[in-house]
Amino acid sequence: MLSTKNLISKHGLSQIISSPRGYQVELFERAKHQNTIAVLDTGSGKTLIAVLLLRHMIDRELADRGAGKPKRVSFFVVDCVTLVFQQYSVLECNLDHKMERFCGEMGCDLWSKETWQQHFEENMVIVCTADVLYNCLSHSFLNMSQINLLILDEAHHAKKNHPYARIIMDFYLSEPDETRRPKIFGMTASPVDAKVDVIQAARELETLLCSQIATTSDLALLQKSVSRPLEIIGTYDPPPSAYETPLHQQLKSVCGDVEVFSKLFFRAKEATAELGPWCADRLWEWTLLEEHESKIESHAEKRILETSDPNAVEKLDAAMEKIQQARKFVSEHTFQVPNLDSKGMSAKVRLLCHYLNLFFERPTQAKCIVFVRQRHTARLLVDLVQRIGTEHIKVALLVGTRAGEVGDLSVSFRQQMVTLMKFRQGEINCLFATSIAEEGLDIPDCNLVIRFDLYSTLIQYIQSRGRARHVNSRYIHMVQRGHEAHAKTVHHVRRAEGIMRGFCEALPADRILQGDDYDLDAALFREKDYRAYIEPETKARLTYGSTLAVLARFIGCLPHDSECVPKVDFVMSSHGRSFICEVILPENAPIRSAIGRAYGKKSLAKRSAAFEACLLLRKKHYLDANLLPTIQKQLPAMRNALLALNMKKTNTYTMRAKPDFWEETWGSVPEGLFMTVLELANPEALGRPYQPLAMLTRKPFPEIPNFVLHLEAGQTSEVRCAQFKPIMSLSHDFLERLTSFTFRIFQDIFNKKYEIDLNKVSYWLSPIHKDMDINEHITSPADLLDMQTIEAVFEKEELEWTPETPDSFLENRFLVDRWDGGRRFFSICVDPTMQPQDPVPPDTAPGKYMENILDYSVSLFKKSRARAKWIEKQPVILADKVVYRRNWLDAITTEEQSIKTKCYVCPEPLKFSVLPTSVAAMGVIFPAIVSRLESYLVALEGFATLGLQAKPELALEAMTKDSDNTEEHREEQIHVRRGMGKNYERLEFIGDCFLKMATSIALFAQMPDNDEFEYHVKRMLLVCNKNLFEGAKQLKLYEYIRSQGFSRRLWYPEGLKLLEGKGANKTGKEVHTHILGDKTVADVCEAMIGASLVSFREGDDFDMAVKAVTALVHNEHHHMLQWSDYYKAYKRPAYMTARATASQLDSAAKIETKHAYHFKYPRLLRSAFIHPSCGFSFEKVPTYQRLEFLGDSLLDMTAINFLFYNHPNKDPQWLTEHKMAMVSNKFLGALCIKLGFHKHLRYHGPLGEITNYVTELEEVERESEGARDYWTQVSNPPKCLPDIVESYVGAVFVDSEFNFAEVQRFFDTHIRWFFEDMSIYDTFANNHPTTFLHNLLLHNYGCQNYRLLAQELPAVDGLNGAPTQVVAAVIIHNQVVADGSAASGKTAKVKASQKALEVLTGLAPFEYRKMYKCDCEVKDADGNVDMTESKIKINVEKRGDTVSSQSGRTAAESTAFTTSISPPTTTTTTTTNTVAGVNADMAI
Repeated sequence: MLSTKNLISKHGLSQIISSPRGYQVELFERAKHQNTIAVLDTGSGKTLIAVLLLRHMIDRELADRGAGKPKRVSFFVVDCVTLVFQQYSVLECNLDHKMERFCGEMGCDLWSKETWQQHFEENMVIVCTADVLYNCLSHSFLNMSQINLLILDEAHHAKKNHPYARIIMDFYLSEPDETRRPKIFGMTASPVDAKVDVIQAARELETLLCSQIATTSDLALLQKSVSRPLEIIGTYDPPPSAYETPLHQQLKSVCGDVEVFSKLFFRAKEATAELGPWCADRLWEWTLLEEHESKIESHAEKRILETSDPNAVEKLDAAMEKIQQARKFVSEHTFQVPNLDSKGMSAKVRLLCHYLNLFFERPTQAKCIVFVRQRHTARLLVDLVQRIGTEHIKVALLVGTRAGEVGDLSVSFRQQMVTLMKFRQGEINCLFATSIAEEGLDIPDCNLVIRFDLYSTLIQYIQSRGRARHVNSRYIHMVQRGHEAHAKTVHHVRRAEGIMRGFCEALPADRILQGDDYDLDAALFREKDYRAYIEPETKARLTYGSTLAVLARFIGCLPHDSECVPKVDFVMSSHGRSFICEVILPENAPIRSAIGRAYGKKSLAKRSAAFEACLLLRKKHYLDANLLPTIQKQLPAMRNALLALNMKKTNTYTMRAKPDFWEETWGSVPEGLFMTVLELANPEALGRPYQPLAMLTRKPFPEIPNFVLHLEAGQTSEVRCAQFKPIMSLSHDFLERLTSFTFRIFQDIFNKKYEIDLNKVSYWLSPIHKDMDINEHITSPADLLDMQTIEAVFEKEELEWTPETPDSFLENRFLVDRWDGGRRFFSICVDPTMQPQDPVPPDTAPGKYMENILDYSVSLFKKSRARAKWIEKQPVILADKVVYRRNWLDAITTEEQSIKTKCYVCPEPLKFSVLPTSVAAMGVIFPAIVSRLESYLVALEGFATLGLQAKPELALEAMTKDSDNTEEHREEQIHVRRGMGKNYERLEFIGDCFLKMATSIALFAQMPDNDEFEYHVKRMLLVCNKNLFEGAKQLKLYEYIRSQGFSRRLWYPEGLKLLEGKGANKTGKEVHTHILGDKTVADVCEAMIGASLVSFREGDDFDMAVKAVTALVHNEHHHMLQWSDYYKAYKRPAYMTARATASQLDSAAKIETKHAYHFKYPRLLRSAFIHPSCGFSFEKVPTYQRLEFLGDSLLDMTAINFLFYNHPNKDPQWLTEHKMAMVSNKFLGALCIKLGFHKHLRYHGPLGEITNYVTELEEVERESEGARDYWTQVSNPPKCLPDIVESYVGAVFVDSEFNFAEVQRFFDTHIRWFFEDMSIYDTFANNHPTTFLHNLLLHNYGCQNYRLLAQELPAVDGLNGAPTQVVAAVIIHNQVVADGSAASGKTAKVKASQKALEVLTGLAPFEYRKMYKCDCEVKDADGNVDMTESKIKINVEKRGDTVSSQSGRTAAESTAFTTSISPPTTTTTTTTNTVAGVNADMAI
């Protein structure tokens, strides 16, 4: 969609003017030396003279600045917003100096003086409306001496209190030094715009503007340059008296007393005479169409409810019923087909159609404008001519942009530009226009101009005639035969023009008027009676002309809710022949009222009261020295806040290696212990017999879930943790034996000998009977213990071997290398074929010494080995070497599978552990088990710091970061820590959604008067990563994050003194740290919310998740601790509980048939269907925007719940992409139509777009043959349609007292069916630019070194209200391929992705690798490296031109390529995460 600036450019206004005509040069030369008002016909090139004068003044200004004089600027002042853009476009194309344009719609009213000064410093020319310049002068942002040229477009407006006149009288004439006043150049087609004496009006204009009227000295030359039309008087018969048609009478009997129709009845009756009965009835058809029904009802409701009538509701219900009856009459009425020969057309209309049909009888390039006085007249005539005109006439409407009344059209400035663009291009050749086409808009030369309604002033006549500038053009005055007033009007304007021409021709050679009858001093003397205040410090001026604007600006800055816009009331009282006015300010204003002085006119009395109020505000310092409010509207707190976190920023934090669970129980010798049995669900996976182990702890474990160990190749087993609640009492002897067994495991299996200190033992281990079923009823936990093994371990440190020991003793033993803590063996049997001196077999596990088997069995160092003596005759044992470096929590890698474990050893050098091999087998995998148990405990303790509970497996998942870039979904994971289990990303996904919903509900409940934007701002402050990070940092949550996988050195118990083994010499408590990104910490917060939510899913219990949100956002706007607190915080607004009208009750009943929910508060439901175009005043019910804000988050939650639980193995990227389909505007718009909600929308605007969408959607659905994704095949719906679905859901939620089950029921009833098979939406998801780019890079090109990064940038300082910008960039192998910027990170990433796709699409893989130096490994579906593509170096030699840049390839690239393939090379690539000096933050 083109911007206004681009539309004007396309409209053809920005043309370079290069060849001025003689009369233009003549007037330019005159304007260089004196103030001048150029009077020239429309289309004669007055703007060119202004351009020439601006060039001249800029040249002088540059010379003056070079001489050290103060800077001055030129102002091109216009009367309306339309001309700001139009004239700026012309000047910009013809001046090579910096300029700017301003109008009130740009929000510049409250800009500071510093902001304005910046614009004045930077620009040579400013184009603005007269109001903008007047305000600048009033507030002393600049003074007249800073302006070198003042160009006044359409200068005839300079009279009375028009801003042109006020600028001159208040500021230009008040500058005492005439040499410091700017030069004035006025432009007009006529100095007269009313029925006044031409000479007198011209003299008054000259005097007021301190200028001299000038036109070309040779009018014949002007006439040759500017074509004049042939003027024709077209006469038509007098119309009959106005009367009421049968339809009119029928409607009058039904709703004649409904006030909203009073103007329509009058217009319809007048139209019978002016246009004919067909047009009169057609007016009713438009007005009472279904698409305007809500607008009519809203107007009626507003008027009735504004009264203080106690029976207002009953009257409103009666009026609504009558409106419905009227619409029914009109819908059933048969409208005749218009015909020129019938009596349905007035003589005036028939004459118009006669001219048009003659003019457009055949195909033609001609253009025509028909001028009318009323907007509805133009619309009726367009409709009529479209029906009965020739096939070659293409008509359109051109009316003003003001908001239309009931049955009228609303037209935007952009629509005007589009219409004129089509008119210029010939797509339209006949415009029906109001006065908007007379002055201001630049309209192409026309061949025919028809004044269907005559002009009323000379200026209207001259300007409308000026539209007929084409050669052989016609200008037709439509005059009623015998109508004296019409004849006088034509005679008057022709005579006045002649007088004006004569006046101009009679001007003396020096163009100085003689005998000036207008007394400017007298006019200024009258102005002295109007008080003025000049601020001593700044010279800002408060006058009767500016006081209303100053007061309105102040009132607009007062805080207010959306239902009550602050306004001032003026109470007028009469005193004799004078009036005194009191101004009443809103209740929250610092002053309540002020009384003005007595004046003979009400308008002056009103301004006087406002003036007094402004003086009081200034006295109390509520207006500053520039007369601006000191009570400024507070800009959003987040406007310049960098709420995003740097995704790559990292810090070193302390890490909890051990849970407090152990240390909290130290300090005493326990008298009883709690037992947890650790057993394997699939013991065969261990590959050898095993015994379960019991962990005995001082306090009970929480409920521990099963988890998986990866044992022998390809085999897994769950570890089951069976807890026994009864405490097991201990005797001193029994505790001594348990301690002995526990410490023996540490020493024999892991070579760690600890000093026994029962006060600091964290846990004890015990073997369980092999044949005991722990699932059976156990009377006492002690019955499970294998006391025989415990006793055997207590009695002996090791088993003794002698040469006499039988070989059978050597089978199935756990062997310990006495001198190497890393060598442990499981013996299998004696190999009788082997001797100690035999060479080590080649398939033996590697060892330090490999000379022979005995040598292999001894790990002593060289000197000790030399002294050692061994029995030569001893058996050789076949054994399995224990592999200690394996991470049993992760699948065995190919490299680990290749490790040799078979070996041959001799018994004498080794220690025979007293531990049975079944116990040792379980002991070997115990580090992985206890490591996972401790991770569960640490994670649960992290939750407990916030007073939260969660299932252990979910708590650990929320705290687990298993790679350096866990948050980069679908990216190649960097430094993966294997075996950590699920990471936080899925829980973060659902937690983020709940966080959004919870904060939305909290804000809605506590601040029902805030608007949608304020909600978004406050929610952003709550949920932004920065807020979460800062809170988590204060709570030290980073300590609980699990960022490191299984470590062989961290699982050992703390607190005990290590006597022997690696690390025995260390002193003091070791502090463990880890490196985390700031965003990781914030992501974990969201994951904790997700875990708190999912843990209690079975009961639909949100309380824990609500508590988590409160703890983590730590903000006064969210203090709820359970779900019910939301509704407790909500106070129903007055509009909601007020008595519902019959119309509102009727709508509620109809909507209930679409969704089976009965509203207790129908006015709340009505709010869900009121479009922002209606406003609060129409029904005293707010628009749907706040409910939409609420409903959006609720629907998001239902969609994510559905995806999260139904697709448990899908990653967050997949979930996000497919959620987009479920909550997209495209789907919700289609659902809106499916439910018929669009019929209840209260909307003040054109409904054609909605109608077209409904037609398209219904047609596609009919042809879809039941396809559930039919809605994906239609165009995007109007935004209001998905909005009202969301607002309806929000209304249901509020009406049901915040019952989320009702929201879920809506989802299950109306949405779930569409998405039961999500695979059909894979294409929909993949079409998203970011997803498409990911698939292209990863799958098509096999590239893994790419990033999509975003960073929010602060607004430019000094520009109040200027939005923040987010810049995003796509980086491939350190090259910035594309970038995009927008107001949000999401949109910026989409733009960057779209640009990147434009660059990359179509590249062959070898071209891609060459261009971006990509050497990433390309993997097949099984994850294996495809050597046909892997790291192949492609050298592309192009014959002819050099290879083109990323943005596109030249035609010469179609020449042949020479490709050479070199062997694979290893390359290390380091990615730089900085884009053009912008840190790679991820915007929220």
